[in-house]
Amino acid sequence: MRIAAALALAAALATPVQAQRQCVTPVEAESLALVALPEVIQEAGRVCATALPAASLLRRTSGPFLAKYVAEADRAWPAARAAIAKVTDPSAALLLQSDYARPLLATLIVPQLLGRVEQRDCATIDRFVTLLASLPPRNVAGVVVTTLTWLKAERARGKRVDVPDLPICPAAGAERSTPGSAAGAR
Repeated sequence: MRIAAALALAAALATPVQAQRQCVTPVEAESLALVALPEVIQEAGRVCATALPAASLLRRTSGPFLAKYVAEADRAWPAARAAIAKVTDPSAALLLQSDYARPLLATLIVPQLLGRVEQRDCATIDRFVTLLASLPPRNVAGVVVTTLTWLKAERARGKRVDVPDLPICPAAGAERSTPGSAAGAR
C-alpha cells in the first residue's frame, strides 16, 4: 500500500495541470526550496566527499549548520505542500497529506535544484555554501529562487542557460517578499 501511494504521488506530481498552467509565487518557490535544501546540501556533500577536505562545511552531514536547514524545512513544509497542490493534478492533494509525500518531493526536486554536480564544481559549490552559511536559511532560499528566476529569464532571451523549468510566476511587487514584510520576514 505504501509503495502504491508513493507511486501515485510521484505520477501526480510529475503531471502538471494541463488545462491551465499554474505557477507558484516567488515566496511559494522559496518554501519549496527550503524543503529541498537539507537534501541538496547532503547530496552535494556526498557527491563532493572525495573532492573536498574533511573540514569542508559542505561535507558536514550533521551538526548545527544542517540542523538549521532541517528546522526551517519543517516549518516550510505546509506552504510547500500547498504550492505543490497548486501546480499538480488535483488528485495529488490527498496524496500530499501522506507521510511519504515530503521525502518523495525531495527526490524529485533535489536533482532539479542541484543539477549535475561534477567533481570540478565541488570547490565552487563549497565556496558558495561557506559564503552563504551565515545567512538564515530563508535568505538562502531567496537567493536560490532569485537566481533560478534570473537564469530562466536569461534563457527566455535566447541565452544558452541550463536551468530547470520550474513554474515560478513572473515577479510582481505584491508577490515579492521584502525584509521585514509579513510575507517574507527574514
